[in-house]
Amino acid sequence: MKEYINKGSKDTRSGFGDGLTELGQSNENVVALCADLTGSLKMDDFKANHPERFFQVGIAEANMIGMAAGMTIGGKIPFTGTFANFSTGRVYDQIRQSVAYSGKNVKICASHAGVTLGEDGATHQILEDIGLMKMLPGMTVINTCDYNQTKAATKAIADYDGPVYLRFGRPKVANFTEDNQDFQIGKAVHLYEGSDVTIIATGHLVWEAIQAAVELNEKGISAEVINIHTIKPLDEEAVIASAKKTGCVVTAEEHNFLGGLGESVARTLASHHPTPQEFVATDDCFGESGTPAQLMEKYGLNAAAIVKAAEKAIKRK
Repeated sequence: MKEYINKGSKDTRSGFGDGLTELGQSNENVVALCADLTGSLKMDDFKANHPERFFQVGIAEANMIGMAAGMTIGGKIPFTGTFANFSTGRVYDQIRQSVAYSGKNVKICASHAGVTLGEDGATHQILEDIGLMKMLPGMTVINTCDYNQTKAATKAIADYDGPVYLRFGRPKVANFTEDNQDFQIGKAVHLYEGSDVTIIATGHLVWEAIQAAVELNEKGISAEVINIHTIKPLDEEAVIASAKKTGCVVTAEEHNFLGGLGESVARTLASHHPTPQEFVATDDCFGESGTPAQLMEKYGLNAAAIVKAAEKAIKRK
């Protein structure tokens, strides 16, 4: 098996911040708006280098989305930044009406998603945001797995014409994808080829899926691992082809099993190639306060849970 090396743990929000900084230098139409969380979103460098293109709106997220939508009319490419809970749940009406329905070229960039937000607890740990965003017509939904991929995605969405939801996180996680990679919106990334089970993972669960595949291999089970960074539009061709090859599927995500990646995969398989599927996700619940590691363990969002799900899926063939 190919060995994926952790090049040094980094937080994915820093990938966003560094990507935004580079965009500021290369694209004068890129502007940034933040709802009183400049440091948390790693937008400090953009603010320092391009103060005339940075707008601190304060704790007024709905106003931020409205401002961003308006800026697109003048040809600007606005990147909004706040926590995922406030980026989606608090401003859903504004996103629906002013961005999605109007087809505005706004990039909604959301940090601190999922339970790995940690000690701030359930009020801030949104586990419904992917579902909220993917159900909006015309909205592209991206959930990156490490620093390098987040940086590449941040730069790529500036060239994409249309509304985008970019989801990333707070904790330092394994940074294992290629430097300066070519990020292709809507294109799955095959990490391992396998024959016994397909593991389709997104975000922080991609590294866990890699660890699970190694453990399964030691048990004589060949796991195919696919990194789905773009949940909408989903790479249906990759999903269907892999399911036909292995005969069973596991989806893994730091999100409610309702409305997330797993449901998108299940819909695809039900429509084109019905296949046994197991879900590694939160079980229709809120989070709680704890360290990211403690919460990932408690809610079964780790390699051990993926291994267990894979073995169960194989038995269902």
